[in-house]
Amino acid sequence: MEIKSVENSPEPQILLEETFYVLSKKYSTFKVRLTRKGLHLIKDAEGIPKEQIILLKDIIGCQCLRSKKRTTNCTCQSLPRSDSLQVVEENSTDLDDTDVSAYLYVYAYIFQGRKGFSKKRERTIITLRFRSFDKYEDNNKEAQRWRCAIKKLIKGEPLNSSMLNDYLSVVHHKENRRLLILCNPKSGAGKGRQIFQQKVAPILNEAEIPYDLYMTKNSNYARDFVRTSNVFQWTGIIGVGGDGIIFEIVNGIFERPDWSEVLKSIPIGVIPGGSGNGLARSVAHHASEPYFPSTTLPSTLAAIRGYTEPMDIVRVETVSNILFSFLSVGWGLLSDIDIESERLRMLGGTRFTVWSVARLIGLRSYKGKLWYLPSSIPFSNTAPSLLNDSLNKGSTLDLPTEVHLETQQGRQRLDSWYSAHSRRSTYFSTGGSSYQSTTDSGLGDGDNCTIRNRTRRMFGPASQLPSLTAPLPVEWKCIEGRFVMVTIFETLFNVLIINTFLGACILSDSFR
Repeated sequence: MEIKSVENSPEPQILLEETFYVLSKKYSTFKVRLTRKGLHLIKDAEGIPKEQIILLKDIIGCQCLRSKKRTTNCTCQSLPRSDSLQVVEENSTDLDDTDVSAYLYVYAYIFQGRKGFSKKRERTIITLRFRSFDKYEDNNKEAQRWRCAIKKLIKGEPLNSSMLNDYLSVVHHKENRRLLILCNPKSGAGKGRQIFQQKVAPILNEAEIPYDLYMTKNSNYARDFVRTSNVFQWTGIIGVGGDGIIFEIVNGIFERPDWSEVLKSIPIGVIPGGSGNGLARSVAHHASEPYFPSTTLPSTLAAIRGYTEPMDIVRVETVSNILFSFLSVGWGLLSDIDIESERLRMLGGTRFTVWSVARLIGLRSYKGKLWYLPSSIPFSNTAPSLLNDSLNKGSTLDLPTEVHLETQQGRQRLDSWYSAHSRRSTYFSTGGSSYQSTTDSGLGDGDNCTIRNRTRRMFGPASQLPSLTAPLPVEWKCIEGRFVMVTIFETLFNVLIINTFLGACILSDSFR
């Protein structure tokens, strides 16, 4: 393996390069190159080179593993011995000392399909088996160099040849982020915990992102947790659930005296597990990420990548309360549907459709006055441009979801199409993650009942609008009568400017 410098070349600079072999096909070789653009897989089949690029922005992480000892069957058994290779972590007690190979697993989620609803991300695993040397330590050193380079490129950190040659810095490379995850197990159809365990935790483990997981136990648990905890020990807050848990997190932050510092340094993310998931779908749409049938994958990938964009927050003031809204403020029909359909929560998102029909049959109207200040800035209803598909022109490879390549060695090699983590694997935390119960945090039933009954003090920027009891200037307009509904959708003006993984909030007083 060698590091080439081609700074004067118009082609992307090659940081690392190696030749691997696909043993299931005779005379089939892959030249693998790592550039700042991504992982280039160049296949030479019968003298016709074909190239596939796994873009760096689609790679979430990589791990170095080692082969596992084969179990010896009893002589009285006639079951055939499996030839499939298993791998374990390097510190496992089940290592196979006869296999000196080091395995580098690169995890990527690449776009499939052209556009529209057919567009989706598919999990792809690139397995690079390093076995050019006679000792595992030497092969592992080469694999770790690749791992270090990929990790630094993903995080946007500077990378040079001396870093790749410094074995100690490679071995001790650790993730410096740690996420706080607040999961509502009762969200949506009551599958919040299942969504996290089956769909979110495996991806966090592939990216080696450590996290602390807390399950909410009652209403306002997330709000009180964020309000009373030292949130600066985490680098981000993720809410797993519906829009309600993000509402609690946001308002919990504004109940802190240091709310401004929290918003500047701690981004907030959402992984949908609710019934409507309006915020998560709006974020995914803006980022041109596929969100049908579910936004779980793009939301998790956004949290892993740590992308941040500002988001507007609306300050809502009533006679007795102050709240902060991030998606919409409603009164009338939509509010009735949202609140009254709670009795059908087991239906998931279908509950909104069912109760909408019921409320339309028995349509209500409400008498009221709506005061508003006409905007002097015209609203431009310009939809966010869709991200162009990153498709390689010319001849490309049709890669399966798992690709295993290995370096050359003088002895016979086994079939190489297998992976450490298949779709059926049981996932576990590899980043020192911890799971906490509600009682561990000091916010159990007894304490939380006391907290919820206290008078809440809301901080945040002062309102620039007249108070509710003060007369309004002549510029304000009034609509009086009976209303079916009044709804202010912040999605149209604010949420669509979000990219992914919500960042520090820019506040605006746009509703009274």
